[in-house]
Amino acid sequence: MLIRIVRMTFHEEKVATFLAIFNASKHKIRHFEGCQHLELLQDKNFPNIFSTYSYWESENHLNTYRDSELFKNVWTSTKVLFVEKPIAFSSERVELIT
Repeated sequence: MLIRIVRMTFHEEKVATFLAIFNASKHKIRHFEGCQHLELLQDKNFPNIFSTYSYWESENHLNTYRDSELFKNVWTSTKVLFVEKPIAFSSERVELIT
């Protein structure tokens, strides 16, 4: 399993636009082949900073999504709203402590 985190900082006046884009596409992303989990997180101190936190069956599944029309449409609409370059990285779980 691959865990993907993308941290995005938006112009404050563009947050509502981003949320509308996310809400319109979140179920399509979550049900894209290979996506097992999707969350949207908001920074407690900086309300214009959001992160997506998703689980993918494999890097191949993530790359297939990133090459899809769905991703291209969502990302094209979203990236114009950024005030800073997004930070994205992938990780693999080493240990889960419950």
